[in-house]
Amino acid sequence: MKPSIFRTSVTRRRFIAATGAAVAFPTIIPSSARGADGHVAPSNRITMGVVGWGMQGPGNASNFMRQPDCQIVASANIDKGHLEASLKTINGHYKSEDCKGYADYREMMARKDIDTVMLAVPDHWHALIAVEAAKNKKDIYGEKPLARTISEQQAIVKAVHSNKRVWQTGSWQRSERNFHYAAEIVRNGLLGKITRVEVGLPSGHHDFAGTGRPLLEKLSKLSEKVTDLSKVVPGTPAWEAALSEVPANLDYEKWIGPSKMEPYIQARGHMNWRWNYNTGGGQLLDWIGHHGDIAHWGLGNDDKIGPSEITAVGEFPSPNALWNTCTKYRITCKYPHDIEFIMAGGHSDIRSGTKWIGTEGWIWVDRGNNLKASKPEWEEARKLADDKRKVKLPFCDGGHWRNFLDSVKSRQPAVAPVDVAHHSAIPGHLGLIAMLTGRTIKWDAAKEHILGDAEASKLLSRPYRAPWQAA
Repeated sequence: MKPSIFRTSVTRRRFIAATGAAVAFPTIIPSSARGADGHVAPSNRITMGVVGWGMQGPGNASNFMRQPDCQIVASANIDKGHLEASLKTINGHYKSEDCKGYADYREMMARKDIDTVMLAVPDHWHALIAVEAAKNKKDIYGEKPLARTISEQQAIVKAVHSNKRVWQTGSWQRSERNFHYAAEIVRNGLLGKITRVEVGLPSGHHDFAGTGRPLLEKLSKLSEKVTDLSKVVPGTPAWEAALSEVPANLDYEKWIGPSKMEPYIQARGHMNWRWNYNTGGGQLLDWIGHHGDIAHWGLGNDDKIGPSEITAVGEFPSPNALWNTCTKYRITCKYPHDIEFIMAGGHSDIRSGTKWIGTEGWIWVDRGNNLKASKPEWEEARKLADDKRKVKLPFCDGGHWRNFLDSVKSRQPAVAPVDVAHHSAIPGHLGLIAMLTGRTIKWDAAKEHILGDAEASKLLSRPYRAPWQAA
């Protein structure tokens, strides 16, 4: 066990003893406050607020509500419908009305009686909300990628460290046995010298919200039939037909937040925001924090070890298309020790998942407990013998969400801390920059800046729309 990097004790959980908190928020004391009937007493309970209730929020909240020493006491959302759904689910679970709702996440963050927050919001909101949480001394469970840009990621890392916060990224594959085992095989040298890593990611677009299909049905009735939302561009009948009325329950001005203001189109709103570079990063950045993260785990690249040179090719819709993120891509990175690091989506020679290739063999791992290797005994064992585990990677039998809560209590780093999330996503960000510029990117991993390319360097950040300011 590493020595603690955080010396701040978690004392705010004793909120019923804090007179000031009771006066400011008199209705939040849970019905289980006495610690009776099998409930964990408030002095040992971790209180949590949640921000976001779209694709990841409900699942994360469900996993935290299963933990007896965690209680969700607040939910923030700028969509009234999502907020009501979250409160119904959370209060229904606890059989109380103790979880309170907020339209403004900043108001929720100001509550002194909340220890932790779970953030599951669109990419363009990651940095502002995470930094606000850290400044308010909340420990944070945040979704991947860490942020929309490398500059925003750096701001989050700085805020988390300067405020001595525990951070867990939703890169939950680190808490799955097959990924842990494969990474330990690599880290313990069983593959010999690693020469190549292949990271297979999804391609194209996917209608997660189910809002794309009805739009396509509507567009199919036009004289010029449209069968792909990435072909819909401004100035066409299809674009005019796609424009939507903002729902009464959604504050769209705040939803767009720091991003460029664009017309509201339901098919690129909730969940499908990831297919618009104004708010998301496409399949590449959606998944780099999973398979790319596992690749780094096996290589031992959780610290400031990254690519030095990045070349990439990709297929893009029109920049102003309704869905405009890259649909097919191949990124090649040069890593220290002459390692070739490939990330690809839509290329049949790069299989989904993570594959490390060395001088003494190879191993591949993916979801669904999938694992293949050049040696049958590696496939069969599924656990590395103790005498071969010179490097022992952390693992929590209780799962990713349990690991976060344990880290909050111990003040030890979680299995996917903020620096890991930052470094795991950097190859994806640089790959996108290489594709957008059409040039090879030279990267100084230690200083975290692009060498000799002022135009590419501008893409390390994004301009913020007033009145929002970069953290």
